[in-house]
Amino acid sequence: MHLPGGLRIPAAIAHPVRLLPLTFLALIFVGALALLLPFARNGSGSFELMPALFSSASAVTVTGLTTVDTATYWSPAGQGIILVLVELGGLGIIALATVLGLFIGGRLGLRTRMVAQADMHVVSLGEVRPLFRRVAVTMVFFQSVTAVFLTVRYRERYFDDLPTALWHGAFDAVMAFNNAGFSLNSDSIGRYAGDGLIILPISIAVFIGAIGFPVMAELFQGWRTPSRWTIHTRLTVWGSVLLLVVGALAFLALEWSNPDTLGGLSVGGKIVSGIEGGIMPRSGGLNSFDWGSVTPETLNIGVVMMFIGGGSASTAGGIKITTFLLLAYVIYAELRGDPDVTIGARSISSAVIRSALTIALLAVMLVSTATLALMLMTDVAFDDALFECTSAFGTVGLSTGVTANLPAKAQTLLIGLMFVGRVGTITAASAFVLRQRVPRYHLPEEQPIIG
Repeated sequence: MHLPGGLRIPAAIAHPVRLLPLTFLALIFVGALALLLPFARNGSGSFELMPALFSSASAVTVTGLTTVDTATYWSPAGQGIILVLVELGGLGIIALATVLGLFIGGRLGLRTRMVAQADMHVVSLGEVRPLFRRVAVTMVFFQSVTAVFLTVRYRERYFDDLPTALWHGAFDAVMAFNNAGFSLNSDSIGRYAGDGLIILPISIAVFIGAIGFPVMAELFQGWRTPSRWTIHTRLTVWGSVLLLVVGALAFLALEWSNPDTLGGLSVGGKIVSGIEGGIMPRSGGLNSFDWGSVTPETLNIGVVMMFIGGGSASTAGGIKITTFLLLAYVIYAELRGDPDVTIGARSISSAVIRSALTIALLAVMLVSTATLALMLMTDVAFDDALFECTSAFGTVGLSTGVTANLPAKAQTLLIGLMFVGRVGTITAASAFVLRQRVPRYHLPEEQPIIG
């Protein structure tokens, strides 16, 4: 694979499955170097590597976990760098390069299209070009609409001048659609708690961003005919709505009288925060209340929702809603004794089921191991350690407030979790296992005792 200037990428790393995580890794280091520049930080003190590296990794992986206060530690230029990194990470660096190439009339090579296909989870190579066009237009459209709504409200109630309101509106719109938890306020969006004209547009943008680009592309063409939707779109849309309703009702029931979260809000404010509580844990990261003050039951529900995440090929993380629901159908078919797993009028192949099981089990193993490692490195309690590790893996960005106080080795652990959570457990694992062999024979079968 050739680069401008006659440079050549070694064949060992030119495979799309390896090239994808390597490009994200390269962007993280480039972003860290940019954040180390003198103008990126407020104050005149010396620059530290870990805050820059952690913030860059969190931005590229569209997570939002921070070890420093974005509002005070970084200058407007540094905040702008973070915004750009979030945009690049949300779209995917390879997807962005491809879309730009399309807009300027560039020509796509087969390997470039394969890399893009791996990032966006497109079934057919022929679908890559039109999908990328829709991705770019969709991102600009939803972020612009959200920014306008927020800017108007910010200018009307919270800021005295239009430039400040516009900057906050644009920044929050980008973070919301990309499911990143960075904020220009030290309390995230806490100062807007209960304000439906702020919380609801942000929550809607988070929800749409977590649907996934392939689903949005299909909905653009046939949103009026749900009966014709693909199984993937049905699982993603109805599963996302179900998690929103269940999450919001559970959050309201558990936090309604909690004086540290919803107790002091009006009924309307509580409902608005309940909707937020049903959306943000799936990957949003912005919060109008302190997750360190919620009840243990709410914290555990948040862990489950962060682990499930959003739609495939979206700005959300987690194992993805389609993986979760597919495994539920597998359990249902097994309990019924059905030989095949069916959803609607379609059967699901064994290869897809194996992939879903692999993703889920790898994720459980990764989060469990990281939680144990974090507890061994620090004196963080189990609930907080599990919440923090799940938030990092799910690229959510919510925190109970322990991230900033973690030692460098623990922060490095979270960087690794965010990276794997963004590029995907299957992609990260497959990057080093690229050989595909067609078996020449099948061994005799045996059935070990299960259960």
